[in-house]
Amino acid sequence: MSSNRSCVVKEFPLPDREYHVAPARCWDADLVSPAPPHRIKRRRRSLLPLLLLGLVLFGGGFLLGRAALAKELPAQACGTPVSILAPEGGGRTDGQMPELPAGQENPDWTALGQEPVLSVSPEDWSLILVNWENPLPEDFSIPRLTQLANGHAIDSRAYPALQSMMDAARAEGLQPTICSSYRTREKQEELFQNKVQRLLAEGYGRTEAEEQAAMWVARPGTSEHQAGLAVDIVDKSYQLLDRGQENTAVQQWLMAHCAEYGYILRYPTDKAALTGVNYEPWHYRYVGAEAAAEIMERGICLEEYLAEISG
Repeated sequence: MSSNRSCVVKEFPLPDREYHVAPARCWDADLVSPAPPHRIKRRRRSLLPLLLLGLVLFGGGFLLGRAALAKELPAQACGTPVSILAPEGGGRTDGQMPELPAGQENPDWTALGQEPVLSVSPEDWSLILVNWENPLPEDFSIPRLTQLANGHAIDSRAYPALQSMMDAARAEGLQPTICSSYRTREKQEELFQNKVQRLLAEGYGRTEAEEQAAMWVARPGTSEHQAGLAVDIVDKSYQLLDRGQENTAVQQWLMAHCAEYGYILRYPTDKAALTGVNYEPWHYRYVGAEAAAEIMERGICLEEYLAEISG
């Protein structure tokens, strides 16, 4: 079953690296030259109704725009720079894993007991299991998000490795493009319901439509995108989210090298029965270098890995 979805990314004219955020635009009143006083006096009566109407329309549009933006990004004062987490001295371009801050090493599962711990803590944050059987807690929150270009974001602890991976791919002449990353619960609900409605329009019953939709779009609370540890990466030359993505140069490189940066192909071709999600050759999840190396080398999924290490 092909999703035949298109992942079109609006690009900003940015320098060299993708992971910068264009500064917010500020309207400077000083840039608008005032009309001469005598002209203002003659036009005041005739222009007043139009000015009032314009203010009402502009104010309504401005408030609606801010409300929509607030769903995706935290509030930010005009002109305030967005904090970008990066290794000291700038992002690395040598293809090596960056050194993470103390306390962010891979978790020691032998100290966590016999069962995998699914709640977020300093020890196991990168291995949190999010699927149809393990939804995120209602009060789940990410300590800090790093804002990426084009409105995307990721858990700041997973950002340095992501930047290094993207830099290394580009150094090979490839053009990886992130088309999806962190999502709010509200955004995930919107995407899921959109898929359900499309299936209902095709003749599915409500229950079957929701079951089928969940194979392509996770139910709210069960998406790794809400955890801030997953990104959908496509080849700039081929941005359809379908099986053809696996044949692109970008995906061939990522599948071979993602583990070097602590990322895994989260939904392999033959693991849908365990993950609850169909094959997605574009969805990459951060789990840490040690876990990623074993998962990718053995061709297992995160569910299998966690079951094994939990004894």
